[in-house]
Amino acid sequence: MILGIGVDVVHVPRIAALIARRGPEIFAQRILSNEELQSWKTIHEGDRSRFLAVRYMSHFASRWAVKEAAYKAMYPVVKPTWKDFSFRGLAQEFDGSKPSLFYRSPYPDTSVGEIHSSISHDGEYVFASVLVCRRTE
Repeated sequence: MILGIGVDVVHVPRIAALIARRGPEIFAQRILSNEELQSWKTIHEGDRSRFLAVRYMSHFASRWAVKEAAYKAMYPVVKPTWKDFSFRGLAQEFDGSKPSLFYRSPYPDTSVGEIHSSISHDGEYVFASVLVCRRTE
């Protein structure tokens, strides 16, 4: 049974403006899970030139869009936070797996089952759709 469906569209320059105002570290700490934050720090440590790259902004925009879409799919049954979600995109060495969104509730929650997500990039836009299934007992 479906718990909900959510979609979100993000204009990448909007994310770039947020990052320019607050700085990449504050932005990352706000929206990334602990797992994503550690990965981000490892990949981007010491390389400040990438902060302004379109690809880099697209990375943040993708996480924003998929997490916002997931929130829309779960609300009002579940009220997740940014950090309750971890998104894993395609690995550089493609292993056949698709990008995945994981939900880790800080509370015992029995309503969230499988999560299916899809992300598309086109120029300055990122689109995400998320379908959340209700957990079956």
